[in-house]
Amino acid sequence: MQTNDRNFKQGDKLLKMPGKLDRGPVEFKSHIVAREGEIMAIATRDVVSVPPTMPILAAVETMTNCGFRRLPVVDAGSRKLRGIVTSGDIINFMGGGDKFNLVRIKHDGNLLSAINEAVRSIMTQQMTTLPDSASINDAIDIIVNRKVGGMPIVDNEGVLVGIVTERDVMKVLATEKSSLCVNDIMRTALRVTDPDCTIRTVTRDMTTHRFRRLPVVSNDVVYGIITTTDIMKYLGTKRVFSQLETGDITEVMDLAVRNLVSGKLFTTSPERSINEAAREMLDRNVGALPVIENARLVGLVTEFDLVKALSRK
Repeated sequence: MQTNDRNFKQGDKLLKMPGKLDRGPVEFKSHIVAREGEIMAIATRDVVSVPPTMPILAAVETMTNCGFRRLPVVDAGSRKLRGIVTSGDIINFMGGGDKFNLVRIKHDGNLLSAINEAVRSIMTQQMTTLPDSASINDAIDIIVNRKVGGMPIVDNEGVLVGIVTERDVMKVLATEKSSLCVNDIMRTALRVTDPDCTIRTVTRDMTTHRFRRLPVVSNDVVYGIITTTDIMKYLGTKRVFSQLETGDITEVMDLAVRNLVSGKLFTTSPERSINEAAREMLDRNVGALPVIENARLVGLVTEFDLVKALSRK
């Protein structure tokens, strides 16, 4: 992560959290995971997918209703995989990146018009997949080294047969006993945002830096976490339409993120074992835990961090 930025803007802050002693990088040596086997043993087989022609809004509603961060796009007849749409693609489309051009240029800023475009117009076509013969180690390698949070699984003909995510892998690894604690693996250089920051700024920050989430901090107190899923749900639950009068995207993107942050905030402490942190995330169905020490935010631990640490020693 970038650690020095002279031009901090509201909602684009990078904090280097002070450590208790030295929180330098932890060196891991690879080892073979005990539970090596077919990826289909841990994958979701009954995969919810959509055709390329489905409107963007309908795809977002599907993701929101199912609680998914990603949705494979397949041909209706053959079920051959054509792409994947993620919560990251949605915030890119809403104002974070190049896919926003669909709204800004083609539809002259009219969100109501743009969301009826086919999902193929914003889906990711160059995606990472796994064959149905892959091992769990293959999935771990992709997650850790390519930083991909979920992979569709295809057979020899490119037909979608499953999907596996960081969370699926973490469930397997959660019983791999480790002597590491949260302090050893947490991220301490954190980009954070402010409760009054606009959705526009946050989506740009997330897209630029490829973040799924940003801690929301006010006066050194953690207000919550804003995630790509939170912003996507704003569209998927149709709350967004209560803000629209003319249909222009600016009416939506100027809303403060405090309006989208969940009221529930689950945290952890630096001394907690990473096994306990993994179980907490699974039990709470969250992808990250802010690390609090003396009532202050000192770090963040994510599913990715835990998969990386639990798969190596």
